Amino acid sequence: MKPLKIFSDLPLDAAALTLLTNGVAPHEVVLPARRAESVLAQSGFDPAFADADIAFGQPGADSVRQSPRLRWLHLASAGFTRFDTPEFRAEAVRRSLLVTNSSSVYAGPCAEHVFAFMLAQARQLPAALASHYANGSAPWNELRNSCASLSRQKVVLLGYGAIAIRLVELLQPFQMDLVAYRRQARGDEGIPIVAAGQLSAALSAADHVINILPDNPESRHFFSAERFAALKAGAVFYNIGRGTTVDQSALLATLQSGRLAAAWLDVTDPEPLPVDHPLRAVPNCHITPHIAGGHQHESESLVRHFLDNFRQFVAGAPLRDRIM
Repeated sequence: MKPLKIFSDLPLDAAALTLLTNGVAPHEVVLPARRAESVLAQSGFDPAFADADIAFGQPGADSVRQSPRLRWLHLASAGFTRFDTPEFRAEAVRRSLLVTNSSSVYAGPCAEHVFAFMLAQARQLPAALASHYANGSAPWNELRNSCASLSRQKVVLLGYGAIAIRLVELLQPFQMDLVAYRRQARGDEGIPIVAAGQLSAALSAADHVINILPDNPESRHFFSAERFAALKAGAVFYNIGRGTTVDQSALLATLQSGRLAAAWLDVTDPEPLPVDHPLRAVPNCHITPHIAGGHQHESESLVRHFLDNFRQFVAGAPLRDRIM
């Protein structure tokens, strides 16, 4: 086989870059003049990209269109919004371009982040950590009695990809009542899947609503004022998917009304959320800055996932996390 050129715009540290270079040898790793600022940041066009057979990182859709030799695009993220269009999908089919993402790398950390949110809410950790109540006082008893167990509570998952699958595994010991909504049921989910017409009824019974929807034209503001109104009083809302899938004005109004017990967000629109945004002033809205997928040695995890797929690619075998 003629040596392949693998273009990578990721901000890899020395250990990860060595792992990549050695892992693809005798094939060649090509680096741009300027790499992306983070594993989530889209990079600009680099002339070297035009000669690439494989891209590993976060190139723009225009860069891909300007690279006629490209045979496989491997994204260093779970999200792929800019490529999730009818036009790009049609072009990928026309060019026989393989497109994969890194869902497997981020499924575990993201699921654990949501799980941590859920446990923190159930055990009232924000209030408890800020508390100086004396043991036995009225506010101490109120706080203590507000703590709950996740056992046998009802959960609705919006979206059912790799993150949701891992989260279900984490929640199984709690014997929770789990259902999921997805655009098209496959039949192998292992938990009940509700259709669009059943979603309002499912939301009205849920103690926890976990949004893991990706950003695409169909999902923007999917969680609208109407869907927030469908929630039962005291429900908790989590967003680990994309900020654009939630009408934040409706979320704010629902929190201010007291209908929601709390909201836990790792994603917002925009990011970062301005310091003076009204959601930041709501005491029961807890926001982390899009770090759910982060973990130690993340770059090396991404490289190992890519190398596993690279070996499959060279062997002509099916690729993991293929999205197109």
